[in-house]
Amino acid sequence: MRPLSTFTAFLLICVMPLCGQASDTITVVSWGGAYEDAQRRAIYEPFTRATGVKVETVTYGGGVGALDRRADKERWDVIDMIEDQAISACDAGLLAKIDMRQVAETQQPLAVADDFVPGAFRACSIAQNVYSTVFAFNDRAFLGEKPATISDFFDLVRFPGKRALQRTPDVILEWALMSEGVPISQVYDLLSTDRGLRLAFRKLESLRGSIIWWQDVATPAEMLDDGRAVMASGYNGRFFSASQKDGVPITIVWDGQVIGYEVWAVLSGARDQGMAEKFLRFATASEQMASLSELIPYGPARRSALPRIGLHRKTGVPMRDHLPNAPQHTARALFGDALWYARTKTLRTKRFEAWLRGG
Repeated sequence: MRPLSTFTAFLLICVMPLCGQASDTITVVSWGGAYEDAQRRAIYEPFTRATGVKVETVTYGGGVGALDRRADKERWDVIDMIEDQAISACDAGLLAKIDMRQVAETQQPLAVADDFVPGAFRACSIAQNVYSTVFAFNDRAFLGEKPATISDFFDLVRFPGKRALQRTPDVILEWALMSEGVPISQVYDLLSTDRGLRLAFRKLESLRGSIIWWQDVATPAEMLDDGRAVMASGYNGRFFSASQKDGVPITIVWDGQVIGYEVWAVLSGARDQGMAEKFLRFATASEQMASLSELIPYGPARRSALPRIGLHRKTGVPMRDHLPNAPQHTARALFGDALWYARTKTLRTKRFEAWLRGG
């Protein structure tokens, strides 16, 4: 067992009165699968040991609509969200507005403003980890030349076979423009124009008839494993877990990865906002972020967490080599614009649905 960090000892002192209240619970909403398993070991169980507060978990598939439909009925408190969805939920009044900088203040070697990734603090959310959407392929599908760039994802001549894609305009439109040679720095500016959208959908049209759509985040790795698809879009952590845990012969292509932030947010009207803030303070400490990254390769949102990250707990793989924000993976990375996503959702969805109908 690791020795208690300065922060953990500090937290124990601050919340010790709660330790005897075994009936106290907090409901945390996340994404299930290997990711939630990692959160349980790195965050939930240590939080319960430190505070005596039980963490009850609920699984969802993301989206602002889920908050409207389920949050009150299932008594959600803290929610793991994609950043742009948290922005939209905050704008709709579904999330509590909290001074996240104050929540994040702990006894750490760096000031909060210098420690967290740029843009980590918003009115209703705080960044917790860095993930990316990548494409991966089944090694057995290509015996000779292997896909290596985002352009290869769209090349059905050199790399024939089905592509598994999430049924959303997110990421695939950026990839379409990058595959056409649009500089990464210009992607969102161009996608904000009708010309850019037409160019992106024209490139996507080249894959029509070769796409299998997925919605569950566990599906892409399964499709690669059983041969339904030869390439698939998905989250880097899911592909890593499938290759390490299940032995699926998957190779991730980092070229063109779209990096995003996973954030914590508190439901507006949470049963105990003070308890929710204590959870956030614990979950966003460097120790917990590093522990999560040792279980699944999502990069920590704090610089001070990086030196703490060692080997994968089971396989012994050096985990810093597999993080989306590892230096060797970022030369051709696109950092997703969460505000752009939140503000253009209606337009992008409308154009995407029209394209699906063949319009």
